[in-house]
Amino acid sequence: MPRAGWKKPETERRLSDLVSVGVLTRVFPPELVDEVIAEVGRTELRHRSLPARVMAYFSIGMALYSEGSYEDVLAQLTDGLSWASGWTETYSPPSKSAIFQARARLGAEPLAALFERVAKPIGGEPIGGEVTPGVWLAGRRLVAIDGMCLDVADTTANDAHFGRPGVNKGERAAFPQARVVALAECGTHAVFAAQIGTYSQTEATLTEDLLDRLEPGMLLTADRGFFSYALWRKATGTGADLLWRIRTDKAGPKPTHVEDLPDGSWLAHLHQRHSAAARREEPMLVRVIDYSIDDGRENPNSYRLFTTVLDPDEVTATDLAAAYAQRWEVELAFDELKTHQRGPRTVLRSKSPDLVLQEIWGHLCCHYAIRSLMAEAATHSGHDPDRVSFVAALRITRQTLAHPGAFPS
Repeated sequence: MPRAGWKKPETERRLSDLVSVGVLTRVFPPELVDEVIAEVGRTELRHRSLPARVMAYFSIGMALYSEGSYEDVLAQLTDGLSWASGWTETYSPPSKSAIFQARARLGAEPLAALFERVAKPIGGEPIGGEVTPGVWLAGRRLVAIDGMCLDVADTTANDAHFGRPGVNKGERAAFPQARVVALAECGTHAVFAAQIGTYSQTEATLTEDLLDRLEPGMLLTADRGFFSYALWRKATGTGADLLWRIRTDKAGPKPTHVEDLPDGSWLAHLHQRHSAAARREEPMLVRVIDYSIDDGRENPNSYRLFTTVLDPDEVTATDLAAAYAQRWEVELAFDELKTHQRGPRTVLRSKSPDLVLQEIWGHLCCHYAIRSLMAEAATHSGHDPDRVSFVAALRITRQTLAHPGAFPS
């Protein structure tokens, strides 16, 4: 925001020509933002005070200042731009109405496309035996999938599009909710793929659209709510390995014993028999790991894992059970986004479904930018990325948006 007594000089340069400050543009360079905006057909056709590139950064900036007004968020951007020019150029923020209209013109698609273009696992490849802690297991990149729900503004449009959960006595929840399912790298907490849906869409349904982001050399962990015969078959078709927890009650799958293995795990066939078509399918070979955790309780919980890593000489059952515990890292990543970045119990501000999607993609881009900074800092200092404070990195990112000179080496 311009300070008292300063005047904007005569210049033909546009605001978007000067957006090159802060951590956000280290991860999302202006040239890439322009390219993505052009690809989805959202480049403005005439000179505007709030061009598409600025609004893309604004959408990510909203995630950093989720409790600030539109004017406050844009003021942080323009303060940073003024700093970058040595305070020779200053900017008067447009009105709230103008910012809202510019957000609507941009829509959600550019933010979704930007995240898809940039987000990827960031844990370093093994070099000379040195690896990023928690990233690799037996030469496979450990990733996890899980879901979360976000409260969105209680408007007629959001309610009709997203829906809301029911509560006791036939009542309905206070806010509509959007469901997000995401893939995250366990060792760095970097979310590198996501699908956003309505509350009524299940996590398994949204997962199907994420399978194409899996690839050979990954080991995907998932909780017991994700398993189905069809989804397991589709996931194995990607070439990635799987390590999923499985229900052991009556509703759980019933593997057919094939062979005991020396580490206590066993090979089994999975074969659905509910229909003639299912019975004609080839059975799927899995390795079953049954275990419990000695935590001092008289009746410890028992766990069952299915995995496509069949050779115990490659990875022992004990190592796989320990690796499954890393699935909780994606829960921590969601907590970073929901509690610290967004703010506890904060409702997303957007009042229309398209802008809700834009806001969520902005949050995902913001979290990825912060986690990229943390991974870079951890690698530089030789530390585990899990040992770097997300809250501290969030504070640094907020500082560098408005005052890029504050970025510490």
